[in-house]
Amino acid sequence: MTGEHDMSEDMASADWFVAKVKASDTYAQNLYAAMCNMQWQKLDTFPILKRELWAVTWRSAGGIVAELQGNGDYLTWYCSGMGGGNFIQDDYEDLIHKGYVQESVVTDEIREDLHKLGWHPVPYDEDDR
Repeated sequence: MTGEHDMSEDMASADWFVAKVKASDTYAQNLYAAMCNMQWQKLDTFPILKRELWAVTWRSAGGIVAELQGNGDYLTWYCSGMGGGNFIQDDYEDLIHKGYVQESVVTDEIREDLHKLGWHPVPYDEDDR
């Protein structure tokens, strides 16, 4: 994480956002996935000019979601996406039915809600890795 802006603080300070995370495990999982393998930038002049980006590890993403939900266990969300290929077919179909997505996928709803908080996704380029 670079710069002074922290997306997790912005999420936690927005009551409407926290309520959505608490109300839906699908929304919570989609938020987790959106933070994984993705950089985020504050929609403000200086962070954009300085190319300040916010990013977290998968474990940290799981912890952020768990804290927003109020259960505090990052393992609830860690590796909850469908990208690992370790699921049996029934589990995979259940995850699809629940609306879960792979890590690094940013759903339209998550994109719109984080935009309301003043953030937008910045995918990693090959040169950034």
